[in-house]
Amino acid sequence: MDLKHLEGMDRAMDKNRGDQVRLGIGLLFILGVMLYAASQSVGEVSIMLVMAAMVGGYMAMNIGANDVANNVGPAVGSRALTLGGALAIAAVFEAAGAIIAGGEVVGTIRNGIIDPNLIPDSDTFVWIMMAALIAGALWLNIATAIGAPVSTTHSIVGAVLGGGIAASGTDIVNWSTMSGIAASWIISPVLGGLVAAAFLYLIKRSITYKHDMMAAARKVVPWLVAAMALVFSVYILQKGLKQIVHISLMQATLIGLVIALGVFVLVRWRLRQPKSQFLEGKQGVNSLFTVPLIFAAALLSFAHGSNDVANAIGPLAAIVDVYTAHPGEFGTSAAIPLWVMMIGALGIVIGLALFGPKVIRTVGTGITELDQMRAFCIAMAATITVIIASQLGLPVSSTHIAVGGVFGVGFLREYLKKNYDRMVMEIKDHHPEDDQAAIDVFLQHFNHADIHQKGVMLRDLKALSKANEDPAHFSKGERKNLKKVYRKELVKRSQIMRIVSAWIITVPATALMASLIFFMLRGMLA
Repeated sequence: MDLKHLEGMDRAMDKNRGDQVRLGIGLLFILGVMLYAASQSVGEVSIMLVMAAMVGGYMAMNIGANDVANNVGPAVGSRALTLGGALAIAAVFEAAGAIIAGGEVVGTIRNGIIDPNLIPDSDTFVWIMMAALIAGALWLNIATAIGAPVSTTHSIVGAVLGGGIAASGTDIVNWSTMSGIAASWIISPVLGGLVAAAFLYLIKRSITYKHDMMAAARKVVPWLVAAMALVFSVYILQKGLKQIVHISLMQATLIGLVIALGVFVLVRWRLRQPKSQFLEGKQGVNSLFTVPLIFAAALLSFAHGSNDVANAIGPLAAIVDVYTAHPGEFGTSAAIPLWVMMIGALGIVIGLALFGPKVIRTVGTGITELDQMRAFCIAMAATITVIIASQLGLPVSSTHIAVGGVFGVGFLREYLKKNYDRMVMEIKDHHPEDDQAAIDVFLQHFNHADIHQKGVMLRDLKALSKANEDPAHFSKGERKNLKKVYRKELVKRSQIMRIVSAWIITVPATALMASLIFFMLRGMLA
């Protein structure tokens, strides 16, 4: 047995031990949740609460393992944050958002998906909610295992839908609501991708395509960071703190403008410090976005904790409400007790720390290469799209928006790369074959020119080449193959297919699982 084989066995054993430790910590958390739930009531009711709390804790861990990746993945992929730093920030702010600003009232019949009036009794209602929790959690677990970021909201929606149909047939479903959710599969990633691509193109035209990038950055970056401060202020006030303060969009915008003005002055003053304090070139420009990205990751995590967590544990809150606050009664909403919110908050933190890195790496590095500028654009897309969609009443998924933003910057990079390749081919096509030295000199100047100067140089080159022979160095087929190489290099198609497939089947998969689980529960408990 050689040394390499022994080293491979050691690595495998270390991985297995790590998996066992993570599983053990997760089981200890679930056990603690069950013990606490048992202390909240006695008798037969206690058994159902313990079962519900167990599944709710499992659900919360899976939310942490999968859904939180969208908030910190781009920052990790761009190296603005280390994986450990991202996990720490996300854990603190997710928990803070859930506990401090979490919803006091949650729609347990998720967004009016099913009609509670068609549910015959409270026991059936509890079985539907239990089935929804189990199915949603199992689907998130499967998605995390394959590294696919999926929507927690859609998982719960599909699960409640399936449980409701199993209990009372298709008449219980609000199909207009479901059609809106289906539309969000397209709306969310497309909007996120377009906004992210637009911001990236703006940054390239105004900064990285300029001859002196740092001089351009000193003019433009304060405006970009101020814009981020504005949209994030509105986002947090409208979404993250909506259970604490109730203010209009206009009021949130005015507050955001004041904050943005302060941020603009601060960033502009900072960038006017001696030039020696900053790196030169593209690396230096990227470094200017590091601190804004850290704040973005923290604020996105806080907003996620205050919104999506409450929605995800809604079925657990509904079950608790049936057995404790309003025994035997059920409806469309239920108050979330503090201990239920704590299960959601702690479960997210533990799930994120134990199993989150896989999905974080998928979002951060598995789709396309990210730097700080690209990650900044994705963060802006996530907030702006949610704000716009909320005002227009469009059903969107924060998960799909964030991942769509990653797709958007990747495809824009592909387009710009192919466009640049076309220009290089034109340069080579308009020089004689034996004039390689002239080509090299021209390309050197071309690479250092800004976007306007590139256009002028190409026009002049074409005009000068009209009187000369125009031999092509690359055939049409060779150019096509070269474009394919660039495409594969910049955006990984396999990841796109895997993620989109997971998105499409989320609702039907959780619906089927929930219906089967409902029949099992009814058979065992009826």
